[in-house]
Amino acid sequence: MSRPLATTTAFSEVSACPSGLDPDRLPAHVAVIMDGNGRWAKSRGLPRIMGHRAGVEALKTTLRLCSKWGIRALTVYAFSTENWSRPGDEVNFLMTLFQSVLQRELESLQSEKVKISFLGDLKALPDRLQELISEATNLTSGNTGIHFNVCTNYGGRRELVLAAQKLAERSVKGELDPALIDENIFAEQLFTAGEVDPDLLIRTSGERRISNFLLWQLAYTEIHITEVLWPDFDEVALKHALFDYQSRCRRFGGIDPITSDCLGT
Repeated sequence: MSRPLATTTAFSEVSACPSGLDPDRLPAHVAVIMDGNGRWAKSRGLPRIMGHRAGVEALKTTLRLCSKWGIRALTVYAFSTENWSRPGDEVNFLMTLFQSVLQRELESLQSEKVKISFLGDLKALPDRLQELISEATNLTSGNTGIHFNVCTNYGGRRELVLAAQKLAERSVKGELDPALIDENIFAEQLFTAGEVDPDLLIRTSGERRISNFLLWQLAYTEIHITEVLWPDFDEVALKHALFDYQSRCRRFGGIDPITSDCLGT
């Protein structure tokens, strides 16, 4: 995975980014921990599942805006390995929701040239959902628009363990000298292989932790915490996160900022 700030290449379909934002300093890759669906529903006297339904609409808006403004990749935390511990009815609803949304939105994703990938241990998902995931991944694999990565049954620690196991197996077989393993070789074994690391992580609902999400990839990512609950995350909230990102001085452990127009020293 790359450490330096990636440059954003605009697609032909992008439109001008919001006033006040520097289009040359937008994050190339945004990651989102979509938190607060349950609290959003509870505050309105609704069942938790209604929060998840509303969260889908917030996700569609965020994907559309990121694509429109020229952000190259969006990675979202849809279902963690720990989420299986939730009530069975809620888990079943989420699996059904994933399936119905993917069926309904696939044609639109394809027409908008979105390249969709699902990251995680997909073998644990229902068979029909696995089939739809495979269909969507194959159908959009050649698309040149925004990369939309959906972390499903994903856990950062599990991802690292699996990567280590793959490298260990290759070493035992004599295919790889352990002394040659470096960060690049290790990153090639991750679910995110081939994708630049996120420049910006957005976490909604005010929680201040990364919750086992992209533990390797977030090493130098700027983090934006918002009190907004995920179903209420809209264009205003996204612009606020991008303004916050552009106010940062990114040094990646060095002394000099990466961008020459950074105001800090």
